[in-house]
Amino acid sequence: MTETPDETALIAALREGDEVAFARLVDEHTPSLLRVARGYVPSREIAEEVVQETWIALVRGIAKFEGRSSLRTWLFTVMINIAKNRGIRERRDADAAITTYTGSTVDPSRFREAGDQWRGHWKDGAAPSAFSDTPEGSVLGGEFIAIARAELDKLPERQRVVVTLRDMLGFDSGEVCALLDISVANQRVLLHRGRAAVRQALEDYLADE
Repeated sequence: MTETPDETALIAALREGDEVAFARLVDEHTPSLLRVARGYVPSREIAEEVVQETWIALVRGIAKFEGRSSLRTWLFTVMINIAKNRGIRERRDADAAITTYTGSTVDPSRFREAGDQWRGHWKDGAAPSAFSDTPEGSVLGGEFIAIARAELDKLPERQRVVVTLRDMLGFDSGEVCALLDISVANQRVLLHRGRAAVRQALEDYLADE
């Protein structure tokens, strides 16, 4: 059981039909649910429908919630299953995921190839250097965020979902693997390549500047 005292009280309130508790939960999680759902479906409108169905599923299923995971993890699991049932094509093995990267903004030659113990990771000398901590860098911070978000939206759905869950919503590796039904190695490659694509966009922006 993973419920905290606060979550136990929240679940009890939801089971009693507390509309205020439900509204607070909706306000807290809807933006994150939408962001992840958008990684599975072709439009925001469909993502909104998926999230709406998720909240309906919560209302209908809260009485049977056993607390084997946190309520947040359970919500995302339900949402992802609903998105899959809307006909979203899944990519389940690492090779299929890696294939999608060949058209990436990152040159594939910068990564270790199949057969290497560290396949999918940077080759020696190919990793990007750290951005300098300068006043100019602080001024560009807002522009960096905008560029990173734009590049994130361009990623293949699996990369986008993994990077969003890990780097934007704070899920740990185990939670992401369970939510997406992928291996630790697959999750690691997806996260590494997704982060690399975003990083490359920032590198290109700095080079242009």
